[in-house]
Amino acid sequence: MSSAKAERFTFLVNGAQRTLEADGKTPLLDVLRNTLGLKGTRFGCGNEECGACFVLVDGHAVASCTTPLWSVGGKAVTTVEGLGRPESPHPLQQAFINEQAAQCGYCTSGMLISAAALLNRTPKPSEADVRIALDRNLCRCGSYNRMVRAVLRAAESTESS
Repeated sequence: MSSAKAERFTFLVNGAQRTLEADGKTPLLDVLRNTLGLKGTRFGCGNEECGACFVLVDGHAVASCTTPLWSVGGKAVTTVEGLGRPESPHPLQQAFINEQAAQCGYCTSGMLISAAALLNRTPKPSEADVRIALDRNLCRCGSYNRMVRAVLRAAESTESS
């Protein structure tokens, strides 16, 4: 049995440069949660089918459960922790609070990331745009309508700022 060789990878995580030595095949999700202690990104299915593990990589929502560490070298990774701070939440986070758009909360980080990717590329989305953007995220509680309203509210609040 051969052991994996550790390599050095440098990338931005929530705006801070990080350099790690690890096997390049290690899923980004494992690095974020277990090495960097960023627990907001969740493990759901492990097959890119639920959206719980979504993070932004250079502004695009990707499933971190299947994204190998080697593929983010030199790129910017944003987790839900990087969207805002408790004292200054991202407009999406505030809108999710205002709309009470989460019940159990398990899918919330992935939903926020998918919504942030949408607003990055479409600052004034239609309801249909929001529904399409959130389609890859599974919410077992059924809070979709409140989440859609929250994304539209966030788009309106960023429009007026």
